[in-house]
Amino acid sequence: MSGTLSKVSGADLVNLQRLAHLLKGLSPAELETLEILLDEEAYGTITQSLKELEDKKGIPIGEW
Repeated sequence: MSGTLSKVSGADLVNLQRLAHLLKGLSPAELETLEILLDEEAYGTITQSLKELEDKKGIPIGEW
């Protein structure tokens, strides 16, 4: 075990191991979704687009 991991408490280490296990089990699509959600710029763009959709400020497909 590395020096850094040996300084982490047992409870934290268990949580890190569980997180690593969960991440390994994600499908490629789930990993891509996670990457987008963690990308502040991409997440902001999606949030803004959803708000515009709710406010009916979007451009109809026929006008693109």
